[in-house]
Amino acid sequence: MPNPVITSRQNPRIKEVAALRNRERREELHQAVVYGVRESQRALAAGATAKECLWCRDYFRSSQAEDIVAALEAAGAESFEVARDAFDKLAYGDRLDGVVSVFETPRRMLADLKLPAVPLVAVLEGVEKPGNLGAVLRSADGAGLDAVIVVDPVIDLFNPNAIRASVAAVFQSNVVVATARETLAWLAQNKFTAWATRPDAKQMYWDADFTVAGAIVLGGEAEGLTGAWQGAGITPVALPMHGVADSLNVSATAAVLFYEARRQRSVGAR
Repeated sequence: MPNPVITSRQNPRIKEVAALRNRERREELHQAVVYGVRESQRALAAGATAKECLWCRDYFRSSQAEDIVAALEAAGAESFEVARDAFDKLAYGDRLDGVVSVFETPRRMLADLKLPAVPLVAVLEGVEKPGNLGAVLRSADGAGLDAVIVVDPVIDLFNPNAIRASVAAVFQSNVVVATARETLAWLAQNKFTAWATRPDAKQMYWDADFTVAGAIVLGGEAEGLTGAWQGAGITPVALPMHGVADSLNVSATAAVLFYEARRQRSVGAR
């Protein structure tokens, strides 16, 4: 028997899902709220465990909304139809397409990674803005990087802004969390070359050989990389800056480097 339509903003399910905007609640329940049809599709495709689906037919824009609701139900998610006024309480940002889902948040570590013979990975340290984290993950996915290692995260990977900006790439099995110490040891053990982005580096990024097994290391918006990413085994690289700013936004830097690496590897393959 289907669940009755939720009509009240004070319904316990509405309140509980809305509470997942709060980091403490997400970490307590090990769950995250995913807004949107496309994001829900990709979280499900990434193998994340679906727990709930709340949907409002008034906001459906295409048959894809009905398809993802059916797919979430088939995956075991409890499904709730929600009336328009109650669904508005769940709205996040300026986009409404009628589907909000809840997924378990995976906790993956370096030991879980399965990499090809000559891998290329990204290492992110100290990224402070969820939107930037999500944008870097989206670029890494688009450029075909083999993994993203989020080092000593200062923000919640499953912040709604990070999920939305990454188009749910944060749920993929090749996104892992580790400490800087663990990551450095892992890179050395696997004989990775590490390129650390620094504004004062003498070598330009296009002179780096991204065709070897390696890691592109990116720092946070305010402070950049810590001292852990200096010294033996770390090659500093820079992007030339011809204006008043000394660096690009971390997500823009990531996209430039990831696609240069992809270009080099494509040329090498031909």
